[in-house]
Parts: sequence; C-alpha cells; structure tokens
Amino acid sequence: MSTERIFSLKNPWFTGAFGAVAVIGILAALVGFVWMPYTQNEKTITGLWDAICRAAGAPVTSVSAGQAGEQVVRASDVVVSPQMLAADNLSIGRGATLALQCTMCHGARGMSGANTPNLAGQNAESIYKQLRDYQSRHRSSAIMAPHVRNIGDQDMRDLAVYYAYLPRMTPPATLRQQLKAPAIVQIGAPMRNIPPCASCHGGSDQKAATPLLDGEPASYIRSQLLAFANGSRRNDIHGQMRYIAQQMTPEEIEIVTRYYSQR
Repeated sequence: MSTERIFSLKNPWFTGAFGAVAVIGILAALVGFVWMPYTQNEKTITGLWDAICRAAGAPVTSVSAGQAGEQVVRASDVVVSPQMLAADNLSIGRGATLALQCTMCHGARGMSGANTPNLAGQNAESIYKQLRDYQSRHRSSAIMAPHVRNIGDQDMRDLAVYYAYLPRMTPPATLRQQLKAPAIVQIGAPMRNIPPCASCHGGSDQKAATPLLDGEPASYIRSQLLAFANGSRRNDIHGQMRYIAQQMTPEEIEIVTRYYSQR
C-alpha cells in the first residue's frame, strides 16, 4: 500500500487538480466580475474596481468617463416620515391656495395635461422630498427652481398634503387587471442586480418617499429613467436609482414606461 499523502504538493494528482480548480475559479471571477459588467455597461464603467462593485451589486458613486471632469453633486439628504406631514384641514387649505401657482403645469386638480408629473393622489412624502431637493439643488430644473426658491418648509408640507389629498384618476379596475405586469416590474433582473420596480413603487411594497408611477405621463417616466441612467439626475439616496437605471436596457426602459403610463 502506498504511504504517499494525498494532500501533498509532491502528489502530482493533487497539484494538478488544485491547479485546475484555481484556474477555473480565476476565469469564472474574471468573466463574472469584469467581462460581463463591461459588456452590459461599456459606456458607464470607469475602471476595474467600478466593474467589480457593479457585479457585486454594490452602489457606486463614480461617474462616467465623459463626466470625469465635472463637479460631483452629492445625493439628496432629506429625511421624511409620515408623521411629519399631518394632513389636517388647515394644512390642506393652505396647500390649495399655494397650488394656484402650480396649475399651469400640474393642472387645476393635480392632473397634468403638459407631460409633467401628475401630483393628485401622490404620496405626500415623495412630493415634499422632491420640493426640498429642487430648493437645495440636489435636483435641477430650470422651470422648478424659481418656484421653490423662496417658499418655506411649511409651505412645502402644505403643498404635499394637499396634492396627496386629491383623488388620483386611474383607468377602470378591469382594464388595470388586464394590463399584465412585465417581468422587469414584477421580478426585476436578478442576474444584473435589478430589483423589481414593484418592490419600491407600489404593487408588492411602497418604499418611503418613493413616488407612485401609475398613470404618470410616458414622456416623463422615460426622461427620468434616462436622466438617472446618464447621471444627470442625482437626487436618489445612495445612488440606488442611478445604479438600477444604468443596468436597464433601452428596451426595458420602454417596457417600464409603457406599463406604468397605461395604469
């Protein structure tokens, strides 16, 4: 009987098997953490570490090569809770008065006819956060900037609860049920670390201060997804939406846009 140890570097079978497993592991890591991220995000990945972070599902703060020389804008730091936005009659009344200045773009009852966001029935936390972000310039808009420049925090709260109080117009329930949610909305794309849209924007769950997308104009949904993808919109906390939008294909962006705009 041979007395040679199996787990020994002197054993050619052991060293050969160990070397083969090591080579396979290295090749698998290179494919999964380098090659695949580059093939999916060749225009936005800035380096090897960026590719590894994206493959591992870690939010990244780097900017694309075309934006390397631009000033990095920090993400939104607004903290909101339902308790801070009390929907009493006085606050709703004040909000209704303030909203008279918003009717040209957002409609007399919060339903836009100009491809701007429908605010009626939107959750108050989301509206308040966006107003705060516009004022602090975490979110840029040449149209919104002058409107929010001089309004106070209580005014923003009043506007938020007023629009949340308004009824949201949606298609009949029968039509909504016939509109089957696509895979990117229900399941996401786990292999690319894309969570389902419904996990934050309603459907299976509602994340605090995230907007409802049902019934929003298609052009608005599309433009915001593209803005997140190219980094021109950066008011998402921890860069979550930027990371997700950058992983989505143009076809998936169109699928999401069409689905939510028809609900």
